[in-house]
Amino acid sequence: MLSTTPSELARNLLVILVLSLLMIGTLWVLLPFLPAFIWAVTIVASTWPLLVGLQRRLWGKRWLATTVMIFGMLVIVVAPLSAAIGTLVGHASDISEQVHSIGQRGLPMPPDWLARIPVVGQRASDEWQALAVAGPGGLVARVQPYAVRAASWGFSKLGSVGLLVVHLGLTLIISGILFMQGERAARALIRVARRLGGDRGEESVRLAGMSIRAVALGIVVTAVSQSLLGGLGLWLTGVPLSGFLTALMLVLCIAQIGPFPVLLSSVAWLYWQGSPTLATLLLVLSVFIGMLDNVMRPILIRRGADLPMTLILAGVLGGMLTLGIVGLFVGPVILAVTYTLLNAWINDGLNRAPLAPGVAPPASAASTASASDVSSPVDTTVKVAEAPGEKRS
Repeated sequence: MLSTTPSELARNLLVILVLSLLMIGTLWVLLPFLPAFIWAVTIVASTWPLLVGLQRRLWGKRWLATTVMIFGMLVIVVAPLSAAIGTLVGHASDISEQVHSIGQRGLPMPPDWLARIPVVGQRASDEWQALAVAGPGGLVARVQPYAVRAASWGFSKLGSVGLLVVHLGLTLIISGILFMQGERAARALIRVARRLGGDRGEESVRLAGMSIRAVALGIVVTAVSQSLLGGLGLWLTGVPLSGFLTALMLVLCIAQIGPFPVLLSSVAWLYWQGSPTLATLLLVLSVFIGMLDNVMRPILIRRGADLPMTLILAGVLGGMLTLGIVGLFVGPVILAVTYTLLNAWINDGLNRAPLAPGVAPPASAASTASASDVSSPVDTTVKVAEAPGEKRS
């Protein structure tokens, strides 16, 4: 217990202040690395069973398994970006010609099927018809303010591309370190958790890992499956820029928007190009792909962690809205740990034997209960270790 004398109280407050400043300074210094560290922890926790399996197949060599995992991450990250950039560069002249021709000739009249779309079809058809009647000059005057804003926003975001590359590099480096030293890092984290909260702290750490793995299985695997199937459908039906659209679908699926914006726009484009058979085929495939996450995601999440589905989905959506893409993994972890601790606290209170009115608890029971409440499991282990002569029951 802290002393209440003025000198001791001032010294204790000064120590607390210095420790708080050191912690704040440490977090401030490590703040630029925090996004990369969170992504690396998420990737390592999600793919750790795969790393262990690779290590068994590669003669027990951890560095070989880590090299394979890092190379796989490079392929998974770099391949979609390279395909998207290559597709845009390869079709840059076609896009420029299309935009130039629309600016010279104006828009054609809207197709008849557009007005038959429920809710928004008639209004979209009227707006399209107004732009077509206005001619090239009216179209340019209508689009120019939005084009200027879009160009300004695009140029302002060009600087973040370099920062994204730096974060990707840091994520790969930290992931490699964690792959090599994963057991040591996990033991250190569990020791800290046990020191803070005993068995509940250790359980919270393990639950956080299971939650990350559950979200990775349910969200990322489903998103990859939907985007690959959608990209295959776009390629089979002859939709241009299929590589870029596949990468865009992957981002939209991870952000929980789904592949429908890309797929339905492609369906509309095929109808406009006079290919109703291909458009109908892509529409049926789009419905199947869009509904795939309702079956696949719950199964994968339940395999990763035994938690309520509503809790995980609320954490995914709430974390994404508050913290962005990284919140997809941070949100479920926070809610899962809070749910477990709250549930354990409620169960501890309900499992205690109620006392009869007016009856005081026995002295031995009261002292035992107070001792168990004050001392942590780590302290109990230390006491047992100090008395090896005692017989364990």
